[in-house]
Amino acid sequence: MIEFLFDLLGYEREQVNVSEIKKQVMVRYKLKSERVEENVQFVEQIFAKLAAQQPGGLEYSSMRLEDGVTFVHIARIRTDDGSNPLVELEEFKAFTAELSERCEEPPVAQEIELIGNYQLFN
Repeated sequence: MIEFLFDLLGYEREQVNVSEIKKQVMVRYKLKSERVEENVQFVEQIFAKLAAQQPGGLEYSSMRLEDGVTFVHIARIRTDDGSNPLVELEEFKAFTAELSERCEEPPVAQEIELIGNYQLFN
């Protein structure tokens, strides 16, 4: 059905080699309102380090939902051994160290399966 819709609308589809994906994870959590800016700073530091180091085998995204306090992170791991380069970063360790204290609702992590994608995670 998705392929049909892309063809009908004339969209080009991203060719994702699913066999290269070792793991995809989505994490969702809700922050205490007074801790949002602190969280944003942690996340920005992670992305600055990722931009500087450019570790292979990782695709990572972070989003804030419209309520302003709920965050969603998505990671796609493509390393040969399935290891997650993100967890090795000091900035990520600092981010996760006190995350539960910043949260009104604790992080919930779930593995996810890519069904379709149009230029979102290129």
